[in-house]
Amino acid sequence: MAVYTQVPAEEIDAFLTRYDAGRLVSAKGIAEGVENSNYLLETTGADGSGHRYILTLYEKRVDEADLPFFMDLLDHLGARGCLVPRFIADRSGQRLQQLAGRPACLIEFLTGISVTEPTPAQTRAAGAALGELHRAAEGFAGKRPNALDKAGWHDLARKCGADFDQIAPGLAARVTEELAYLDAHWPADLPRSVIHADLFPDNVLMLGDRVTGLIDFYFSCTDVRAYDLAITHSAWTFSHDGATFFGDRAKALGAGYAQAHGLTDAERAAFPVLCRGAALRFLLTRAYDWINTPADALVTRKDPLAYLRRLDFYANADAADLLGA
Repeated sequence: MAVYTQVPAEEIDAFLTRYDAGRLVSAKGIAEGVENSNYLLETTGADGSGHRYILTLYEKRVDEADLPFFMDLLDHLGARGCLVPRFIADRSGQRLQQLAGRPACLIEFLTGISVTEPTPAQTRAAGAALGELHRAAEGFAGKRPNALDKAGWHDLARKCGADFDQIAPGLAARVTEELAYLDAHWPADLPRSVIHADLFPDNVLMLGDRVTGLIDFYFSCTDVRAYDLAITHSAWTFSHDGATFFGDRAKALGAGYAQAHGLTDAERAAFPVLCRGAALRFLLTRAYDWINTPADALVTRKDPLAYLRRLDFYANADAADLLGA
């Protein structure tokens, strides 16, 4: 469930009068996602031909001060051919609004669906789209620190503390061990850029084997560029429970990324360590939410152990295993 703030249709219709978007025809809450409240709007369109938009209300996890960064990034990427949703300005040029006591934006609607079990062909297309995003991001002047970098991992681990072992016996010690390993081995000199940092299948829209949109940039930040591919690898190349690794998807992901951008020799050598970091990052955020979200809450808790299984796999893999020879 991802509609935390309920907005009456009359208020949405009044909100739309600020835009050249026509009148509201329907508003449907979107269940996917856990960060914001999202509505799919259908309107009459400015010319009466009908149109769709996404209305997003930003909840507590998204800092309003970060929104200009996201807006400028998507403008930059869109101007360079990336299939990303633009933030729409009202008649006075304002993109950031207030609605129902929340910061709110009207956002371009992109067609396509998110796949649940990606094929190798779809995974290759996602890898190519990520490479195109990285190439398009070159020259973007905006900077945003990654709140979920190594320091953020340590902070989350401290907050979870002994409660890790409520999830699985020995998990606290395993996290401590992995943090020490990553502190000692995390690469310090790889190329950095703006990264998406959350390119899971539900943030990639597709029609068949073709990517039609990349969405949900609210974790985007400045960090190690190849770490973005590692995050994507962890999301696209395993079963949902993390128990099965799909080598054909992994090879396809690497081939798609190589087609559009490619890795340096140093990035490739460091890739297993970056994947361990990606697995630990999602293990920690899932564990924190698991511990702090009531079992009967509207938001479905995601299993942290699915990322522990990924982490264990990555700890015994090399770059050829993960990306193909």
